[in-house]
Amino acid sequence: MANANNIAPLPATANVLDVSSLATLKRQAGRGDPAANKEVARQFEAFFLQMVMKSMREATPREGVFDSDQTRMYESLLDQQLAQVLGGGNRGTGLAAMIEAQLARQNQDPRPLHGPFPLQVDAPAFSVSREHALPLQRDAAPAFVPLQNLPLAPAAPVPPTTAPVSGSATTQRAFVDRILPAAVAAERMTGIPAHFMVAQAALETGWGKFEPRRADGSSSFNIFGIKAGANWRGATVEATTTEVIAGLAQTRVERFRAYGSYDEAVGDYASLLVSNPRYAAILGAQEPDRFARGLQTAGYATDPQYAAKLESIIGGATLRQALAGWTA
Repeated sequence: MANANNIAPLPATANVLDVSSLATLKRQAGRGDPAANKEVARQFEAFFLQMVMKSMREATPREGVFDSDQTRMYESLLDQQLAQVLGGGNRGTGLAAMIEAQLARQNQDPRPLHGPFPLQVDAPAFSVSREHALPLQRDAAPAFVPLQNLPLAPAAPVPPTTAPVSGSATTQRAFVDRILPAAVAAERMTGIPAHFMVAQAALETGWGKFEPRRADGSSSFNIFGIKAGANWRGATVEATTTEVIAGLAQTRVERFRAYGSYDEAVGDYASLLVSNPRYAAILGAQEPDRFARGLQTAGYATDPQYAAKLESIIGGATLRQALAGWTA
């Protein structure tokens, strides 16, 4: 009798010579049926057990009148059938149950999105790492006019603008004022446009709101999230960060470098890019996608969306408005 989904019930233990049952299983597995998921998981565990027994057979010395091609053929069939009997259920290794649970999660119905879809990627809280991450492929965001020819300017005050700005825009403009002069100097060392580096600092710190703090509450001036490795001999500060490991976000407390000023922080960041061969491909990058993807490919961060977020800030109106007083 067919079940509610018109899928025939699967046998408790398949015969290795029954090709038709395996073909039926292949058709049913694509439908996401729980019974088919259970059988797929059991078959996979049986295959695993078969490979184990095959390895054991190959490691066992063979001699005597019973050692022949015919004997090995029937022995192989016996091992396959034993694997089918032993795999799955309470008698198995537990591998089938884990695979079945994974298949069930993959076949869940998608959940509807409630509320409007965000059109602008917001800068996240302080979240960095130095481990490799997969590069993200997407169209390049529009670039600004390069700032190579801008003269060095004092960190404060900011050149005034005539247009009124909101409180949020004032905060972002103040962040740019603090680090842009040093970024212009770093541009001369790396060839990377200064506003690219400003955008990355904005991404790492949420426009300065999430800079790692010392124990007394003062800033470490670490705006690029550079960790303090074994070779770092300067001051350090501990901060909570999020790493994406095997696709899962994990919160950790890590040690980061601490500086005496933003100029020192930007200078150390530029030295890192110039001295580390991993970042050779992005030196002199003039395209936002080349810069952002190059950082992610080199392992600057574990966030799989890092390049997309950075491109969004580089090509976004927020950075353009914050730089208005400098690019006018």
